[in-house]
Amino acid sequence: MKIGDLSRSDYNELINVWEASVRATHDFLTEKDIMFFRDLILNKYFDLVRLKCVRNSSGVIMGFIGTTPEKIELLFIHPAFRGTGIGKCLVRYAVEQLGIRSVDVNEQNTQAVGFYYALGFSLVKRSPLDGMGKPYPILHLGMNHKS
Repeated sequence: MKIGDLSRSDYNELINVWEASVRATHDFLTEKDIMFFRDLILNKYFDLVRLKCVRNSSGVIMGFIGTTPEKIELLFIHPAFRGTGIGKCLVRYAVEQLGIRSVDVNEQNTQAVGFYYALGFSLVKRSPLDGMGKPYPILHLGMNHKS
């Protein structure tokens, strides 16, 4: 899989991938929460992270990752492409090429928790509220070695 760059012109497609992924995996969020986070991510968070993606042969974004120097901040795969290795490819890129060793994940997103544990991350700390003070517990995961 080839990992490619993204630009602001890709943001609308990215937010559609994000929303489809969230609706498939974050069944604990309300519609109001999804719209709240959608607006924040589209209008603020995309600009705060380094974005990379995997596209299909037609150029459609299948999944993307957003990182800071310290952490994976965003990892979303369109539901139509889940289970194809895109997430694993993007996380390995972040770990091996960027030296990233941490990620925060919603505790209630059990599929994501299992995914990160399978890639060698382990629990460092648990927070009862998310970064916005909402009652969605966050697991702070870390990795001591390359996957």
